[in-house]
Amino acid sequence: MRLHLQRVRGARVDVDGRTVGEIGPGLLVLAGFGRDDAPELPTTRTWETMLGKMLDLRVFPDADDRLNLSLRDFGGEVLVVSQFTLYADCRKGRRPSFHLAADGKNAIELYERLVSDLEAMLPGRVRQGEFGAMMDVSLTNWGPVTVLLDSVDF
Repeated sequence: MRLHLQRVRGARVDVDGRTVGEIGPGLLVLAGFGRDDAPELPTTRTWETMLGKMLDLRVFPDADDRLNLSLRDFGGEVLVVSQFTLYADCRKGRRPSFHLAADGKNAIELYERLVSDLEAMLPGRVRQGEFGAMMDVSLTNWGPVTVLLDSVDF
């Protein structure tokens, strides 16, 4: 699992001209799942660690404008967008291969579980894109602050 976190002043996802998810200040989370991510991943310590890290990273400013607040402390929102291209393999040629990404069935189950678990941790503060859709993602980076969490690191 790879989670690409971007601190944003606001973000929005549109599909076919309609807004399906929108947040104010918080994190835009591009979530990708790899072919080695088993359906049991949400029951593992890795899953728990990555979600905890996402919510507790101190990437928001305190009253002194120092990065001392987590998303939970700051009270920000989360917009989760599925992003299989986080598993692009660009080692050969100029066209990325996506053979390292999870298959659609496994990926949607993991994505839906990720959104569900985040909603349980941050009631009313989680929005999402539309899995498998061609999405227009708009955001205003804040900083910018961008962090990549990869399950192979945990």
